[in-house]
Formats: sequence, C-alpha cells, structure tokens
Amino acid sequence: MKIYVYLDESGSIHKNSKTRYFAVGGYFTFKEDRLKIISNYKRINLELKRSKNISLENEIKSYDMSQKEKIKIFSTIQKIKTFKGCIKVFDKKIMRKEIVESNIFFNYAVKLLLQDCIIKELTKKKIKDNLEFIISIDNRNIKVGELRDLETYLNTEFCLDNYIFKVKYFDSKTNFGIQLADLIVNTFYNYYKDRRIVRYVIPILKREKYNLSLFSGNCNKKQKSKYNIIENN
Repeated sequence: MKIYVYLDESGSIHKNSKTRYFAVGGYFTFKEDRLKIISNYKRINLELKRSKNISLENEIKSYDMSQKEKIKIFSTIQKIKTFKGCIKVFDKKIMRKEIVESNIFFNYAVKLLLQDCIIKELTKKKIKDNLEFIISIDNRNIKVGELRDLETYLNTEFCLDNYIFKVKYFDSKTNFGIQLADLIVNTFYNYYKDRRIVRYVIPILKREKYNLSLFSGNCNKKQKSKYNIIENN
C-alpha cells in the first residue's frame, strides 16, 4: 500500500539560530484522495492570488495569508476522508546538546515524525505491512550532494519493518502538496511561537484530523494547560 507524505519545516535548526522552536510536518494521505487534496488546495490558492493581485506563477506562502484565508483552506481540506495532518515540534530549549549538523538532525526529525505521527496512526488502523511511503519535500534547504541522505537513512532506520521509503524533492513553487504542508506545519509552529498569530485558526481544526507530537514527548501540567489543543504524546 502506498502512503503519500508531503513535508516542510518551520523555524530553524541551525546551531547559530536563536529561534526556540523547530517543526517538521505536513500531511499524509492514501492514493484515493491524493489528487483531490491537491486540486482543492490549488483551487483556493489560485483564488487567493487573484484576490491579492499576485502573479499565478508566484508562490503564496502561509505568512502571506490572513487567518480568515487559512480557515477557508483548513475547513475545506480537513473534510477529505483520508487527509491527516502530522506535525512534530521541537523545543530546542530543553535539548541538552546543541545541533551541530542541521541536515542530520532534519533526517532524525523526519524519522520521529513518521514514527510518532504516521506509523503509529496506521498501526492503530491495523495498516502495518507492505507499506511504501512516497515522501515529497521542498528542496530549497537541501544540498545537491545530500539529496539521497534521507531516503537511505529512513530505509536503514526502519530495516526491521516491512516498509519502503522513497523521497522526492521538489521546488515548492511548483508543488501544491508541499505548499499545503508549509501552511500546516507553519500554523502549528506559530501556535508555539506566538499563538496570537493563529488564535482564530486553531479552534476550527478538527482534533481527529491532526496528529501533533512534541519532542521529547514530555509536557508538564503547566505546558498542557497553555497548549490545550491536540497533542498526541
């Protein structure tokens, strides 16, 4: 069975970055709804560009959208049967070691996302054998010599499981699936960075349509009260 995964990142994992949070995420779906999700997002995306007088060839990023516009997108996409948002958020403040190599950490982050937010979900549904994950990722932060690192890493890390990982890199300007992934991961990233940015968006999200996991999975009562949404640790 093929599982289609679209991923992007928000924040920074570079060791010199002062940003507290880093997030990787997007969504996954099955073959039956893959094109339906993309076509629905593309339609709304083009409508927004026309209303904002943005060239149809230019990419509209999540930070270019108002909360009202984001709500319109989420309200439409989350109605699709096999759509499932997936987000892994890292609080760098609690890490005991600095991130020396960002590409290696990104690979690790994707592994945790798959493990905690996707594979766990599929296992609950008794979907766990002969899985082929087709992962689409933005290529803007990947060096040419490292393009196959993630695919090799995932197939090695999950060598005891009957999974196959294929990683494809695209320019997000021409890939609406990755653009939607950017909107999803950035929305949850902003929830932790400054929830005022998405205070009207978060309440309309359907809890059952998103898997959010925090690194390292430990939240004290004060944190859980502050971030009272859809954490799945």
